[in-house]
Amino acid sequence: MGQTSKTTTGIMPKTGTKYGYARVSTPDQSDSLDGQAGRLKAAGCSAVFKDVASGKLASRPNWDALMALVESGDTLTAVKLDRVGRSVSNLIALCQELDRRGVILEFLDQSIETRTAQGRMFFTILAAFAEFERELISERTKDGLRATKARGTNGGRPRALKAYQVRHARARLDAGRPLTEIARELGVSRATLYRSLGATSS
Repeated sequence: MGQTSKTTTGIMPKTGTKYGYARVSTPDQSDSLDGQAGRLKAAGCSAVFKDVASGKLASRPNWDALMALVESGDTLTAVKLDRVGRSVSNLIALCQELDRRGVILEFLDQSIETRTAQGRMFFTILAAFAEFERELISERTKDGLRATKARGTNGGRPRALKAYQVRHARARLDAGRPLTEIARELGVSRATLYRSLGATSS
């Protein structure tokens, strides 16, 4: 293959293939999907994987296929950050996973590439803010549960979760925690949590 270069992990990847990923939320955005694909092809992607998927719980079969395909030395390119990551914490986890595998992430609109020092710094700052937000949400959740118990109720089956609790649940889900564990932590049923997550998907 081609030349090798050292990544932050110390892996020496081969110069590999550049793949593109395009996503829209609804089928009537097909023009936007084609537009993304055109830009990715112009940026040098040899193949573009496309999904029509809305929300954090929606299936993305072509994304899954792309993730199974990329290997050390490859580049995964998207037009914007939100085409790839379902949330900030999900985007950070994805960046870390691909970095461990020696795969480069590139975003055209933000001029970000994880192979560069500037790109790595961006994700470091993003990770710090995401951790800060998780801690704030966690504290609010604990305060809410303590207040509920102080009023003499166990808070086990609220009709709906508050917005900050849903954000906390999403962050935990993106971090790989099981839905059942998150529901227990928030004092709701698994079905209630699933409905709350689905109701606020976009």
